Amino acid sequence: MSLIHSLHVSFVVFLLGLVGIYLNRKNIILVLMSIELMLLGINLNLLSFSVSLDDLLGQVFALFILTVAAAESAIGLAILVIYFRLRGTIDIEFIRLMKG
Repeated sequence: MSLIHSLHVSFVVFLLGLVGIYLNRKNIILVLMSIELMLLGINLNLLSFSVSLDDLLGQVFALFILTVAAAESAIGLAILVIYFRLRGTIDIEFIRLMKG
């Protein structure tokens, strides 16, 4: 797979995540999945350039991004479970009512 093809794929994955955030503003789980798609698009971009330039630094950054994405998913889902137990819904419209 050439660099141009992999950059096109990463751009399409990133745009799918961006469109997912734009279209699904009411469901917080879909927003979190769209953020994950955006991070995966960035990872694919970093890995493509890392292989193309024969440099290991892009792969190290991709590993850090995967770590941050896993932590974001775990913490985000934990907050959602707690919020769902308190309110009974996970709509974004009602999250603005949270006080803390």
